[in-house]
Amino acid sequence: MDQVPPLAAAEPVDRAPDVSVVIPVYNEHDNLRELVQRVGAALGPTGWTFELLCVDDGSTDGSAALLAELARDHPWLHPVILARNYGQSTALQAGFERARGRYVVTLDGDLQNDPADIPALIERLENDPAVDVISGWRRQRQDKALSRRLPSVLANRLISWATRVPLHDYGCALKAYRRDIIERIRLYGELHRFIPSLAREVGARIIEVPVRHHARTRGQSKYGIDRTFRVILDLVLIVFFLRYRQRPLHAFGGLGLWLLTPGALILLYLLALKLMGESVGARPLLLAGVMMVLMGVQLIVAGLTGELLIRIYHEGSGRPQYHTRALPPPRA
Repeated sequence: MDQVPPLAAAEPVDRAPDVSVVIPVYNEHDNLRELVQRVGAALGPTGWTFELLCVDDGSTDGSAALLAELARDHPWLHPVILARNYGQSTALQAGFERARGRYVVTLDGDLQNDPADIPALIERLENDPAVDVISGWRRQRQDKALSRRLPSVLANRLISWATRVPLHDYGCALKAYRRDIIERIRLYGELHRFIPSLAREVGARIIEVPVRHHARTRGQSKYGIDRTFRVILDLVLIVFFLRYRQRPLHAFGGLGLWLLTPGALILLYLLALKLMGESVGARPLLLAGVMMVLMGVQLIVAGLTGELLIRIYHEGSGRPQYHTRALPPPRA
């Protein structure tokens, strides 16, 4: 009987790269060719193996076809084509799920971030074990002052105050991460703006470094003033997520007690008046007391429901409540 050689032994092993660069792309056809060339020029001479994951987020300008063409000439380019436009957070998550490198770098596809800054970020992660995430700071930002820079400054200060993760530039897409940090977080909705806060929540140590920034020369910006309102709503979500995800009863129950206690005192006061023979049925205070008690009870019940859901979230899905890091080397 002929022996069949094992296929696994004959197939080459595809070793994971050192660096994965993830770039979400939406209608950036005119920038893609130069973008790919500049990423290759930045990382090629370093000696690190790397891959470039360009995630096309439902572009309508032929970006997907151009990425397929460029991938034939650049074996380290791996296009990811989404079925429709899902948004930047989903595009980043799609790239994170496919990234295999020890370090993961993100930047925008409009060439306003400079790929030449990537090696310095990776070098810092390589040589400084006390750093898990490096966030870029566009200190000399090349955007319009009133429509882009001023709202960004105000938003950064608000986000830093609310999340307790002080950064000058939450909106800078150029960031570098250790792979284990990326594996601990998931992006939904439009939470890509709050990745540093999400990373801090899973134990990351974050620093901020100045990076270069260039004015857009081709294509159109995808950001408008309307995103300010979305940022405020997302900020409410992220603050709740960071502070009360594992103790929702403290959030809902605390507010419920603030309503229930004065409501109950109001009703006791009106009960005492009723026992003394006074009419209380037509008093607005009666309606206020009843409403406060009902709302307080509902909020406390919502907090208890949240506590049950949190236990199902962690125990049913096997998600950890905490993360650990390696033991530091002993002092000499």
